[in-house]
Amino acid sequence: MNKDQAGWLKKEVEMPEAAESIVLSRRGVEGSHTLDVYLETGGYEGLRKALAMNPEEIVAQVVESNILGRGGAGFEAGRKWSMLKKSTRRYLVINGDESEPATFKDHFLVENDPHQLVEGTIIAAYAIGASRAFIFIRGEFALGLERVQSAVNDAYKIGALGRNIFGSSFSLDLIVHPGAGAYICGEETALLESLEGKRGFPRIKPPYFPAVIGLYGEPTIVNNVETVSNLPWIVSRGGAAFKALGSGRSTGTRIFALSGAVKRPGLYELEMVKTTFRELIFSDDLGGGLYEGRSLKAVIPGGVSAPWITPDQLDLPLGQDEVAKAGSMLGSGSIIVMDDSTCMVRAAWRISRFFMRESCGQCTPCREGSNWIEKVMARIEAGAGREEDLELLMDLCDNIVPGVSWPPAQTTICVLGPSIPSSVAVGIRMFRDEFLTHIKEGGCPFE
Repeated sequence: MNKDQAGWLKKEVEMPEAAESIVLSRRGVEGSHTLDVYLETGGYEGLRKALAMNPEEIVAQVVESNILGRGGAGFEAGRKWSMLKKSTRRYLVINGDESEPATFKDHFLVENDPHQLVEGTIIAAYAIGASRAFIFIRGEFALGLERVQSAVNDAYKIGALGRNIFGSSFSLDLIVHPGAGAYICGEETALLESLEGKRGFPRIKPPYFPAVIGLYGEPTIVNNVETVSNLPWIVSRGGAAFKALGSGRSTGTRIFALSGAVKRPGLYELEMVKTTFRELIFSDDLGGGLYEGRSLKAVIPGGVSAPWITPDQLDLPLGQDEVAKAGSMLGSGSIIVMDDSTCMVRAAWRISRFFMRESCGQCTPCREGSNWIEKVMARIEAGAGREEDLELLMDLCDNIVPGVSWPPAQTTICVLGPSIPSSVAVGIRMFRDEFLTHIKEGGCPFE
């Protein structure tokens, strides 16, 4: 990349007026995880308002807000609630098993604003008619687990949990459950299996859609940590106020976890669609740009299972549909920037190695395909590759996902399998010369 191109990448950008922070509103406030600070900053007022409403009214507000699930799939939360099968017993499960590499937004929320998560969980449980709820948090989040459990204990003490919450007729028990460190348990049905004390194997859908047959065979809603953390604000301000932020299907704000080759990596809560990748990466008050003398090679826009985007796609808005139309996804909200010091072969290999290690082994394309892809990628990175390995890799990818297209065909029980070819296939297509250099020179040129 020449200097003119580098200048074009970091050209001056005009940032839109910043939207109000919603889930990160207490960021930087000392003691934000404590009950006293939470109450001083309006905590549990959303719950009090919710309890004065009918559950159907809350569901209607969430439907109107059009908030998309923040866990990766991007399904409308209100629509998911509306699909819940009628039953005398319903469960709510909050998915805090954040395991995607370079994704750290939920980790921050459970550590720094656990009462917001607890309040949102109670509101959601009241809305769907659940008398028992679970917060499933990745076991490695030791501090987060401690603080969420402390927040739950405090909520019981002030009457926000237990019998007749805040003098209403609604009662709820909330259990905090630590996960055992399996990436596959981020998949909602594998998470339910784990909650039931079994190995985290994803369930076949249909018939095991959680809203129909979920935890203990009962209708269950599984929502993400960031999703329910928005609920106190939505109930307090109204679904229309949330929908007024963003554009199209991508409403409200969202946390983006920016990492990689930028001066200011971190968490940024931005109004959806109103900011582009270029602005997030290069604006001085956001990512701050690349280090001097470096140029951009590619960006992973939504977690490591997402296809990479190129420098000429930087003006894509941070919106669900906008990124999907460009052939990738926003996914978990993790944006990884790779500059010209990055070995793209090594990046693709490490991602394939992660998926190989985290495959539950239930489905043949995932179990066998991930293993063979990782072996060939490791061989190329180590300098023992052959030119025909590139066609072999693409053939392996095609056997997992016919056509090696995006969005991928669903050939396994969960989406882990179809996610495996993404980084390898796009790496070969975008940086074939780099792969060939590894092969012809017998090693990695970046060492």
